[in-house]
Amino acid sequence: RNGEFEMNRWLSIIGIGEDGYDALPPVARTLIDDAELVVGGKRHLAMLPNGNSERLAWASPIQDAAANITQHRGNPTCVLATGDPFCYGIGRLISNHVPIDEINVIPAPSAFTLACARLGWSFDEVDFITLHGRPDALLEPAIQPNAKLLILAEGADTPLEVARRLTERGFGDSDLTLLERMGNDEEARETAKAREWTKADSDPLHVIAVDCIAGPEADCLSRLACLPDEAFAHDGQLTKQEVRAVSLTALAPAPGQVLWDVGAGCGSISIEWMRRDKRAHAIAIEGDKKRRALLGENALKLGVPNLEIVAGEAPTALKALEAPDTIFIGGGITQDGVFDACWHVLPGGGRLVANAVTLESEQALASLQEEYGGDLTRIAISRAQPIGGKTGWKPFMPVTQWRVTKASGKGQA
Repeated sequence: RNGEFEMNRWLSIIGIGEDGYDALPPVARTLIDDAELVVGGKRHLAMLPNGNSERLAWASPIQDAAANITQHRGNPTCVLATGDPFCYGIGRLISNHVPIDEINVIPAPSAFTLACARLGWSFDEVDFITLHGRPDALLEPAIQPNAKLLILAEGADTPLEVARRLTERGFGDSDLTLLERMGNDEEARETAKAREWTKADSDPLHVIAVDCIAGPEADCLSRLACLPDEAFAHDGQLTKQEVRAVSLTALAPAPGQVLWDVGAGCGSISIEWMRRDKRAHAIAIEGDKKRRALLGENALKLGVPNLEIVAGEAPTALKALEAPDTIFIGGGITQDGVFDACWHVLPGGGRLVANAVTLESEQALASLQEEYGGDLTRIAISRAQPIGGKTGWKPFMPVTQWRVTKASGKGQA
């Protein structure tokens, strides 16, 4: 046994940097030299000296190729990764199929580690993002005043797209730094204001650093507080900001949890849920086609392109969905079978929050609260608005909210 490494483990995942094979620690070079099969990108394999092992470049899709690694179980196998294999790398994909106690992992410095070292940034002040193989819209929630961003790029034109989004949001004075081929003799750096960025032919292997500076007219859409109503495209049926704030507090978003947004409308609740944490997931169920279009538009604009949108009405549309941790019913609580279907799949300890604006739906919530417990809250909001030449209070329709936590072992209603 060599520290945490065991030479008899059949699989080794080895991080390799731009400085190549010779810069690897001796144990990593030994594992590569003794392997019967070495798998990696073409760039990685080209860094290796000639040897007797079989060399195999990754095939597409990479998810399937990672799963196929198990076919070599029992034979000494090495996988080469860029930098740290578990920093948005191949490590997570492989560990979904191979237990970690069968794997040696020898990381090299990640691109983020190298970038922080070059810039003098501390890890605890940086938001890390990858756009590699992911939608550019994921950048949107991270654009915040005074934020420091490190971004793994998708391709040569990614810095131009980042600069465009920053400028359109009113962050054009942000300092954007391109760090290319870090650790290589050809390492390069270029810095400019986002509004002045023109370079569209970057080396594909690069990281983008952004020091976010908000201009006086910047569109600052906080990911910690609820968004203003005007941030959403809607048809008038929108959960108002104040009610959203109360509803999100009741839902209590937590990292990695799944929300069902039943009767999602334009998606304000599920979008706010996903903006809270990058690991959060939401499924928005909506029967109206026009509202689904607004929902999709809002999800892209507000930076949650992975929001899952399901067409159809509850309870029928709820079948075969990923199980929820939390459920929000914004509409349809009086519809036959909706509550029963939701309560049946909600796990013990799971939360259910339902809002009502009509007398009929309010009565339904009162009956459910009497049977299942939980709390009823009346939310009444008024906003000051012009009335002639003066100002008066305009009340919105009051909302009755029921919130309940399901006890362990409770089955179908």
